[in-house]
Amino acid sequence: MDLSIVVPVYNEAENVERLASEIISSLDALKLRSEILFVNDGSVDSTAEKLNALAKKNPNLKAIHLRKNFGQTSAMVAGFDIAQGDIIVSMDGDGQNDPADIGRLIEKLKEGFDIVSGWRRNRQDKFFSRRLPSMIANKIISWATQIKLHDYGCSLKAFRKEVIDNIHLYGEMHRFIPAVASWMGIRLAEIEVNHRPRQFGVSKYGIARTFRVVLDLITIKFLLSFSTKPIRVFGFWGLSAFFLGSLGFFWVVVQKFCFDIPAQRPLLTVSLMMILSGLHFLCFGLLAELQTRMYHESTNKPIYAIKSIVSETERINPA
Repeated sequence: MDLSIVVPVYNEAENVERLASEIISSLDALKLRSEILFVNDGSVDSTAEKLNALAKKNPNLKAIHLRKNFGQTSAMVAGFDIAQGDIIVSMDGDGQNDPADIGRLIEKLKEGFDIVSGWRRNRQDKFFSRRLPSMIANKIISWATQIKLHDYGCSLKAFRKEVIDNIHLYGEMHRFIPAVASWMGIRLAEIEVNHRPRQFGVSKYGIARTFRVVLDLITIKFLLSFSTKPIRVFGFWGLSAFFLGSLGFFWVVVQKFCFDIPAQRPLLTVSLMMILSGLHFLCFGLLAELQTRMYHESTNKPIYAIKSIVSETERINPA
């Protein structure tokens, strides 16, 4: 299989037939061995019935039904796990992503990139409720992860299968796939894509996720920077607190014995609390180090990713 299209949908009965027809037309022009995976994320309208009818008429289309509404990330991961294509393209199921851009993503990927992300430069959404928060979020995410993208929230992306196979997503982390995959040393590109107004229905995965996304961003930042060396973040704060607390305690002692200033005052209490907090941080860091080592050793999870192995006789691209 050359190409898999993964489309998570939730209550998109009015859009799935039109979207499926557009995707099929786009894939016919590409002349690749392809499959279309619609992942029904627990829809309660007639989405399931319409997807089943489409699957019966189109041999390359599969309808994957989740037991309940798990969320966009879970639905996307379900599609990734079942996808068989060497290239995987994800897109929204609301019809706003243009299937005509699939070919452009693939051509860019063939230039040697591992992930190609869409940029909805002329986004067709409301400014204050959707576009403005997205612009702010993109700036913050790019700053925090050091992976510069104009549009993290665009679901229209193309990936090499080996990249997707080496990342694990949960929460609202589908938007952070480029950042999550960056530990492998991927090559990332971003191209402008067409964004269309929504014709039917309303957004199901909306602004209400903001706080969950912020928490996931904090998690991503920690995992990218300290997942294999947690002592560095805990140790920094621990040593800083211990040093400042010790400095304050030393000054209290000096004032007590040299200037006869009473030691029983707030500075003594704060200094002792900082010393204890510093020791706690150091202990947390050591425990986190132990857990990290146990995790990697028990699961045999690699701390590196090989892109290819070249020998005299053959070239191997590990999955």
